[in-house]
Amino acid sequence: MNLTAARARPKRSAIGTEEERAWVSFYRRAGKDPVIAAEVLAQLDTDPEMKREHLALYLCCRESLRLHQARETRNQRFGRFVRWLLGGLFVRFPANARRVLGRGSDLASACLPEEPSEPATAQIQRLAKNPKVRAARAAFKAPAIAETPAAPQAKPEAVDSAPRAAQAVG
Repeated sequence: MNLTAARARPKRSAIGTEEERAWVSFYRRAGKDPVIAAEVLAQLDTDPEMKREHLALYLCCRESLRLHQARETRNQRFGRFVRWLLGGLFVRFPANARRVLGRGSDLASACLPEEPSEPATAQIQRLAKNPKVRAARAAFKAPAIAETPAAPQAKPEAVDSAPRAAQAVG
């Protein structure tokens, strides 16, 4: 066997293995947690040699921070819209309705339906124009109630003509 081909790789120390595991965990967590991404990015910005050695991690951290910023911007826009919608629904609309209803009492009364004319009123007006009814009405006089029971009636004919007048109307 050739000695150069059989040469074994030098074993890594336990510290080197743990260091590599830590960097691998940073790769996983930097995409999910923007706080870790910011810390790793700050560390890599201070050391240009580490930045060159872990360029993929640097780019992952940048992407994570950019996505986090985009999420925050979208959430702010959505929150503004919800505040505007709920403010309009529960604050501005009732205030405007209260103002309009306060000034619109005349408008509301004008919108009410007119009272229908009473059919009896129209019938009374038609009957009042009829000459027979006028004559019967003029002839009918209610007997005056006397305070003393012995008072004689003034015109007994008027009392007799009242039932006839009522028969003419009916």
